[in-house]
Amino acid sequence: MKIETQRLILRKFQEDDYERIFLMDSDPEVMKYIGVPVSDDIEESKHVIRMIQKQYEENGVGRLAVIEKESGLLIGWSGLKLLTQETNGHQNVLELGYRFLPEFWGKGYAVESGIASLEYGFNELNADAIYAYAHSEHEVSNHILRKLGFEKTGEFEEPDGICFWYELKRDKK
Repeated sequence: MKIETQRLILRKFQEDDYERIFLMDSDPEVMKYIGVPVSDDIEESKHVIRMIQKQYEENGVGRLAVIEKESGLLIGWSGLKLLTQETNGHQNVLELGYRFLPEFWGKGYAVESGIASLEYGFNELNADAIYAYAHSEHEVSNHILRKLGFEKTGEFEEPDGICFWYELKRDKK
């Protein structure tokens, strides 16, 4: 599972990616709308990577590390995962997500990696629909999902507030 775009490489997470993940998950701006506390333990980042690697094995899909070709740096993650726990009444469906370090915001990387992930989901995984959700107050993330072609089809409540639920069907992409 490796996807290449003009400026990015999306690849499976490796154990030594934990420092860059910790950099992201310990940043209050990155975590503002995520609904989980800012990480203060680098061991938690190692656990996150192991959890994602387990998803690759069990579900055949999981979030991918995003590497900026120009710098060679891991700048975030993007991609699809199988929602094994029910979310907004949906279970065992593919969901698109992304998270990037702040110095890489505003460069179009979420859209670029999102397009590649959607193409993978529809063409390689043969999905009929892909879902996504974002905190209602996270204007940028909601804008990105609409830009990718997602249609808001509902709302649901999380402990940290209202989330918008999005859907993209194969025939609408």
